Amino acid sequence: QRLISAGLQSTYSNMEAALDLVRRMPPSNIQENLTGLVDMAPDLTEELLSRVDQPLQIAFDEVANKDFLLCDYNRDGDSYRSPWSNRYFPEIDDGAAPSDDIRALEVEANGVFDAYRDQYYEGGVSSVYLWDTDAGFAGCFLIKKGDGDSKRGLLDNGFWDAIHVVEVIPEADEVNALYSLTSTVMLHLGTKTKQLGGFSLGGNLTRQVESSLPISEGHIVNIGTMIEDMENKLRNTLDQVYFGKTQDVVKALRVPTDGTVSADSKEGKSLQASLISEMLKKQLNKK
Repeated sequence: QRLISAGLQSTYSNMEAALDLVRRMPPSNIQENLTGLVDMAPDLTEELLSRVDQPLQIAFDEVANKDFLLCDYNRDGDSYRSPWSNRYFPEIDDGAAPSDDIRALEVEANGVFDAYRDQYYEGGVSSVYLWDTDAGFAGCFLIKKGDGDSKRGLLDNGFWDAIHVVEVIPEADEVNALYSLTSTVMLHLGTKTKQLGGFSLGGNLTRQVESSLPISEGHIVNIGTMIEDMENKLRNTLDQVYFGKTQDVVKALRVPTDGTVSADSKEGKSLQASLISEMLKKQLNKK
């Protein structure tokens, strides 16, 4: 650890080095790795906890009788605000809360996003938190789908965490608003069978986008459209980068068990060369 720290300090700051390490760690171990980094660099604790996305945790709203997700955006001290009842658990006095107008928008957003989660994810938990800003308002749209929520039962363990943070600033003409969206997806999959053995795949992606859209369409519609488009792009990227590359590696390493010869193996390439040589000889003999 000292060698890694010393080497990284020579090229960039400790904070950049820590974030660089976190990006290369499996999301399933992020909490353990984050604890190790905090032990190594205690002075970075507050900034690391605020800048590193961790797997979402689930809590239960006893008043609304519904699950909700925990994050920094609904935390006040050691308590977390539920978007369903607008109460903190554990209960506290004078906890931070949105204004009446933003709270009404938050209630509407939670209903719409809950339907979106059910349609696209077929399970899981969603939560939306909104808060006032000096220039407008901001929000955090969260979805967590764990292995226990799967209707197909194909995974031993895994999760999909989607974190969308949006800032909305009305423009001077009061007709349009600028929407700034930062989306992060954390993915972990794991399974183990007698036929295939153990398999684990994990990673995370973060993307940003800005768009000026007419307020007349409604903030929920505008934000929802941006999130839907972003999630489709993130899914496609994950499919190409993680699943596509993994499939390429498996194909390159796999040894067929049915007696056939892989075209990428040494024997396969030798066989290809022999066949090409024989075909060339036959063509020369015909001439």
